[in-house]
Amino acid sequence: MFTIFGAPHRKGGYCDGVSRRDFMTIGGTLLGGGLALPNLLAAEAGNGIKSSHKAVINVFLPGGPPHMDMWDLKPDAPADIRGEFKPIATNVPGIQICEHFPRIAKMFDKFAAIRSLVGSDGGHDAYQCMTGRRNKPATRHYWPAMGSWVSKLLGPVNTALPPNLSLMYRTGEARWGYTGDGGFLGPAHAPFRLSGGKESDKNETMVLKGITLDKLQDRLTLSKTFDTMNRAVDQQGVFNGIDAYTQQAFGILTSSKMVDALDLSKENPKILERYGVNDPAFVRDGSPRMVRNFCVARRLVEAGARVVTMNFSRWDWHGSDGKNFVEGRKDMPLLDQGVSALVTDLHERGLDKDVSVVVWGEFGRTPRVNKEAGRDHWPQLSCALMAGGGMKTGQTIGETDRHADHATKRPVSFEEVFATLYTNIGLSLNDTRVFDQNGRPQYLVDSDVQAIRELV
Repeated sequence: MFTIFGAPHRKGGYCDGVSRRDFMTIGGTLLGGGLALPNLLAAEAGNGIKSSHKAVINVFLPGGPPHMDMWDLKPDAPADIRGEFKPIATNVPGIQICEHFPRIAKMFDKFAAIRSLVGSDGGHDAYQCMTGRRNKPATRHYWPAMGSWVSKLLGPVNTALPPNLSLMYRTGEARWGYTGDGGFLGPAHAPFRLSGGKESDKNETMVLKGITLDKLQDRLTLSKTFDTMNRAVDQQGVFNGIDAYTQQAFGILTSSKMVDALDLSKENPKILERYGVNDPAFVRDGSPRMVRNFCVARRLVEAGARVVTMNFSRWDWHGSDGKNFVEGRKDMPLLDQGVSALVTDLHERGLDKDVSVVVWGEFGRTPRVNKEAGRDHWPQLSCALMAGGGMKTGQTIGETDRHADHATKRPVSFEEVFATLYTNIGLSLNDTRVFDQNGRPQYLVDSDVQAIRELV
């Protein structure tokens, strides 16, 4: 966590002389180390109730969630394909989903399930779910993450929060904690990471010693006097990035918005109860089951974030590393509770037209259950659950064959999902372009990709 203290006060303060309103702490989640805050922001980027703004909450399920055990069950298939889970009716006539999502089933009119997501790279990686692009070694750090595009094109809602925030935990399988980066847009637009890894709880408080709020503005002014070097020598946007990190640090440290958004003690206990109870233990090389991060994501959006990404648990269930149906009985009810609570909150707060939600993983699972009661990798077909954003919900999109093996109707690509999210957030797919460092125009998605017509 990091802390900045104000000047001592004789009255109205605590016994140590520090005024309550003149110090701020961001804690519990997240950052640690001994760097000055702007440097910390730069180092992070280098490595890797009504709202007036549009936003996206991107929920990544590391490992590849089993599409045929969640939103596209095949009860008439042979036992070694249909598996152990049974379908249940939703509140939308004719649509059934897995029995372990009863909360979502009762409000499925507020959701849309894509049953025919295709085009996965097939690797254990969050890359496609962060960028929409195929993961090619030559361009991995070229394409910006969705939040980076939004940061560049729309900018911050306010000075207290960066527009692009990440609740992605660092994971043992590093690619499952990949937040995306600024790509050719530069490090200034990389995600501001709010979540650490298994060792983050051991980090000590980072205190900006000797700097009071009264002096912070003067320190900022002083730093600007050194900014006289020729920026033309910088071909990678590093200097502009440093400016952005300083601005982020100053905004965060002089406002309570970030602090308040992360502090769940400020949430209505009855609302918070909907989300369930966190399990902070990391699931092997995946992320922890932090169901209340769904609530944190909503609070961050309310505070001004435009894009919030998060990862949840570990969905790689081959058999020896976790039996598909054993693990499903653990994680699916938790996901059901967290997602249903989030979408309920968005509707109750009038945010359902402004905030889009997508829940997905890097690929799907084999229709046939293997000999260890697991399902193997299946990039040929995957799934996604979407909500909010003013989309036309209460439907499923696409159809698959009788074994959930391949898409037989309306295949949907990762880029089409991103095109939909960009459209929802207010960006024009055809008119929005940015020139990269070599002067080449780049667009949000490829020219032949459009938003999912059934949703927008």
